Amino acid sequence: MTYHSLANPPDHTSGHLTGTGCMFHAFYEKKSDQNNGSIIMVRTVAVIGAGPSGLTSIKSCLDEGLEPTCFESSEDIGGLWRFKEHPDPGRANIYQSVIINSSKEMMSYSDFPPPAHLPNNMHHSQLLIYLRLYAETFDLFKHIVFQTTVVSVRQRPDFPVSGQWEVETERTEGQRESQVFDAVMVCTGHFTQPHLPLKDFPGIEEFEGRYLHSWEYRSAEGLQGKRVVVVGIGNSGGDIAVDASRVAEQVYLSTRKGAWVVSRVGAGGLPGDLVGTSRLDKLLQKLFPSWITWMMEKNLNQSFDHRLYGLQPKHGFFAQIPVVNDDLPGRIISGRVLIKPNIREIRGSSVAFEDGSVVDKVDVVVFATGYNYDFPFLPSGLLANSSHRLSLYRNVFPPGLARPSLAVVGFVCNLGAINPLAEMQARWATRVFKGLLTLPSEEAMLQDIKRDTSTLQNRFACLERHPLQVDHIPYLDSMAEELGVRPNLLGLLLREPGVGLRVLLGPCTPYQYRLRGPGQWDGARQAILTQWERVAQPFRTRMAAQPESKTRASCSLRLTLTLSGAVLLLTLYTRHSLSSLLSHPTGLLYKLYSPSETMWGWK
Repeated sequence: MTYHSLANPPDHTSGHLTGTGCMFHAFYEKKSDQNNGSIIMVRTVAVIGAGPSGLTSIKSCLDEGLEPTCFESSEDIGGLWRFKEHPDPGRANIYQSVIINSSKEMMSYSDFPPPAHLPNNMHHSQLLIYLRLYAETFDLFKHIVFQTTVVSVRQRPDFPVSGQWEVETERTEGQRESQVFDAVMVCTGHFTQPHLPLKDFPGIEEFEGRYLHSWEYRSAEGLQGKRVVVVGIGNSGGDIAVDASRVAEQVYLSTRKGAWVVSRVGAGGLPGDLVGTSRLDKLLQKLFPSWITWMMEKNLNQSFDHRLYGLQPKHGFFAQIPVVNDDLPGRIISGRVLIKPNIREIRGSSVAFEDGSVVDKVDVVVFATGYNYDFPFLPSGLLANSSHRLSLYRNVFPPGLARPSLAVVGFVCNLGAINPLAEMQARWATRVFKGLLTLPSEEAMLQDIKRDTSTLQNRFACLERHPLQVDHIPYLDSMAEELGVRPNLLGLLLREPGVGLRVLLGPCTPYQYRLRGPGQWDGARQAILTQWERVAQPFRTRMAAQPESKTRASCSLRLTLTLSGAVLLLTLYTRHSLSSLLSHPTGLLYKLYSPSETMWGWK
């Protein structure tokens, strides 16, 4: 497989980036001291981890003319998305059946559209193919040192002047080495330290069966004919319950608060995260939060009644990341998975629940109870807490450093894909390293962190267990605004209405952040215009005939709706009226930005 097999591949061979440095620029870059105006030299950057966040951090360094060295403790790239039959403690891991929740267009890097033939929601092995293509295309492998663990990262004695770090590493064979870097990017993620709250489950130490954390789960092998209790209804809990239920005698899924469950398959069979995730959708949610939440919950309950299925949570849909699972309702309706409340205690091989019910002869308990976060190689106290969150400005920079030369990349979660967020963080951080962007004062950053924490506490439920949560489009846009890469919607609508309408009405795909400013990519417009073709391609395994009369009528209707939509949008952006748009927004938006019959191959 080569990258040239992609539909409309971007040109990465002839200087596609503008407005930034390139890897052929002078190695040394000047950075202004934001405190006293002195100049320091930034050249070398240590990147810790070669997962999705680490790879985009390497590339961002190269785009800015910096020299990255990436330290990866394992023998290959991929991080979380590389399945390991026997993972080592301290490394992320997944189970064999994992399918990514985000569709390929939403999780792609902003200047690297995914191969058209890959399925929209990929198996983890296919996502690893995409990451490998990305690394090969941008020649990232030569900057990665494999089987090398970062043991410690310490400030140099002259850090207030130089901003430099001493990075100590250890090879698999045991050799240790220390190197000095001008900056550090921490890209180790937050799925490495299992959270196992055994004290909350009296009697677990005397449990007669086997218990494990979801981090240890590989597959349903060995669960044939067993009684299995899965604790926790996050995405891992839902997946494992479904996976185990195919072979187990019975699976019980225990949840304290319930959850909203969504499918990867959205309206019309399109990827669910491509529908209802536009900038206009976000605007409507901001203007009418209660109404949009009510409509979303109503639609979900039309698929299956969450209260009837024992899943109805107390929080609203947007207050917590939902469970993405295509199969769970089917496993519940067939009785293969039974929903239970929280566990009260465990007695021998019996599990007693808070509603008084008891399940006897339980063989296995799987705790899908999330992860703790830890950076053992960093100085203690460097990443202080703000309430239950890390004290990081924009979830990236520790505010107390004399020099902003250490960034944490990819340490967020959201209702959406992580890759675009990590990429935006890396692009922003490398320009801060170079002094092209400056951070506020420490006091101002601490105030921003405090304000952000308060907003998130009011916005999201159970933030204690989800301390990394951000709002996808607003978070991206806020950083893009500082970078100068946020799309100019009004300008696009006036100059290039075809692109502008897709940016406003279509899914907020990452290519939007390469249309202008530093890192502008000449292929961004084409990537946006052809994104639905890449969505359609994997479905073309059998071409079904479409009646010609229906096709023509549909195309005519689409043209009428598109023109009407353009008028309504101009009305919206000149603030004259919203009433006509709000009459049937969901149907209108779907017609405007869903793929045409021609695209699906019906003509």
